[in-house]
Amino acid sequence: MSHLFEPRLVNEAFGDPGLYVDFRDQRRAVLFDLGDISRLPPRKLMRVSHAFVTHAHMDHFAGFDHLLRVVLGRKDRIVLFGGPGFAGQVEHKFLAYSWNVVHRYEVGLVIEACEVDPGGRGKRAVFSSRNRFVREDAGGFAPDGDVLHDEATFRVRARFVDHDIPCIAYAMEEKAHVNVAADRVRELGVTPGPWLRELKAAVLSGAAEATPIALRWRDALGAHEEERTVGELKHVVLDVVPGRRVGYVTDLRYSEGNVAQLAALLGGVDILFIECVFLQADAEHASRKNHLTAQQAGAIAGIVGARQVVPFHFSPRYEGREGELVAEARAAWRGG
Repeated sequence: MSHLFEPRLVNEAFGDPGLYVDFRDQRRAVLFDLGDISRLPPRKLMRVSHAFVTHAHMDHFAGFDHLLRVVLGRKDRIVLFGGPGFAGQVEHKFLAYSWNVVHRYEVGLVIEACEVDPGGRGKRAVFSSRNRFVREDAGGFAPDGDVLHDEATFRVRARFVDHDIPCIAYAMEEKAHVNVAADRVRELGVTPGPWLRELKAAVLSGAAEATPIALRWRDALGAHEEERTVGELKHVVLDVVPGRRVGYVTDLRYSEGNVAQLAALLGGVDILFIECVFLQADAEHASRKNHLTAQQAGAIAGIVGARQVVPFHFSPRYEGREGELVAEARAAWRGG
């Protein structure tokens, strides 16, 4: 079964945290965190439409400069999300450089920075190369509950956790997954074509059953065209199943409050990418550093009912011992 998007860690488990989510057949991707992203080739960074930052520690945000350098003069827009003070942090990134020629680039770039606070209030700022990246405030916004970003085919949800500073945990959810039943298409006496994409989009967006779909196809007898409705086609051609749900959790202490937030955000998640910074033997040190142990991460994965767990963000003190961290996390996840 194919899915709308495919997530993978940017770096190996001892490297900077980051998740690259590639959309199938769309030349589009989103990023979670902007630490060291130098492993991603420019062609992949050029696909990025949105980046969701957990917090502005260097290992989660220093890569903004690299992203900017790759896309400047080549891409027209990127939207960033972050926590309290995020728009100001993006502004200071731009203030660190001189922009005396950028307004003349053929392709103008707009960076939209969206920040949200734990009270659910949001505000936007826009930085345009045409205006030499001078900050322009773009008003406020209010997330719909914990839904931070919403499109026709997917959403990104977010909740704050405690890392001694506010930090955001994310869930990316495909709204529905649409399978095409090839045998049913044949039974209609038609062949696949662009009309299938139109039908999928109509079904996923909740279009009315009377919505017309133009079926155009070509076979040995030539070109054909006829009109059907969404209602006539969706049950005989498509199977709609729940979409893939991916969680991204890093930089938080183990506490009842944090666990409750993650349980509300990630219940039944298909894949959980979660930090496993320390071994449980070093739990006291983990608490001082406001990070999870592998055992605590595995326990959280079990509590939220994650179907797959991918540990990452290992402390360098365990170089050569990554197997111990993975084993400890998976044992706790499975209740071992």
